[in-house]
Amino acid sequence: MATVLAKLLRLRKATVALICFLFCVVLIQNSKAERDERLNTVVIDAGHGGIDRGGIPRQRVAEKTLTLDVAQRLGKKLREAGYKVIMTRDSDFFVPLPTRVAVANAHRDAIFVCIHFNASTRAGANGIETYYYSNGSARLAANIHRHVVAGTSSENRGIRRRGYYVLRHTSIPAVLVECGFLTNPTEARLALQSSYRDRLADQIADGIMGKPTPSNRPVVAGLTRVPAPIWQPFDYNDFVRAEPERSRSSQHSRNSATKKSGRKKSSTTSSKKKGSSSSTKKKTKPAEEEPNE
Repeated sequence: MATVLAKLLRLRKATVALICFLFCVVLIQNSKAERDERLNTVVIDAGHGGIDRGGIPRQRVAEKTLTLDVAQRLGKKLREAGYKVIMTRDSDFFVPLPTRVAVANAHRDAIFVCIHFNASTRAGANGIETYYYSNGSARLAANIHRHVVAGTSSENRGIRRRGYYVLRHTSIPAVLVECGFLTNPTEARLALQSSYRDRLADQIADGIMGKPTPSNRPVVAGLTRVPAPIWQPFDYNDFVRAEPERSRSSQHSRNSATKKSGRKKSSTTSSKKKGSSSSTKKKTKPAEEEPNE
């Protein structure tokens, strides 16, 4: 009899624990649903514009034109789905980064999606990359990235964390999508097709709406995977370490060091050759000039 009572007591405890667990799950789901219902505003940021063409020097396809086109298509699809859409630019003009951030931060219950295309000095570089900064933006980045990769034939270059200005300074979930390399002949040719840009907008919209993410291709070889900052039901394994970025400040540091070295060398040469003519001194001056970036 005592054994039966003990078993019943254990069963009762397990039942109570299960009910509490299910109650918590329902609360979390309801809270998430309420949050998602409030987040019906999307701030869309078309990268570059106006005097800022985007890309790298001598790039044939202008990035600013394609980012605006994809952003406008995305805005139309979201409006049709019932979302409120805010555009940081709706034509070809330049918007400073702080202004883009200010527009995003003016809408508390919103998300910020920045549209870009990639570029590289290596023509073979290709694929889709998606960036986020805060952990609160990671799920949005994952949803958008996986949909875009699934809807294109480009390489999966992974979801990356990096402190770009528009991601670091926004107070709402913020994501930057690199929709392919305009310096890659194949991806540039696709990006110039209206139907392809429409497909990109479709896939980004599906990610924003939180539609189920499809199974995806693995990330390209050679990338370092990092633990996902979000819980996910499947092991997508597509969060990767961002590659080191060559900043202008580091380039200026190298240039400054070269400049100082050139001056030191010039000074030493001058002390050794006090009797040199002015024409000889002029020959040493180019070594002191800062090289072009």
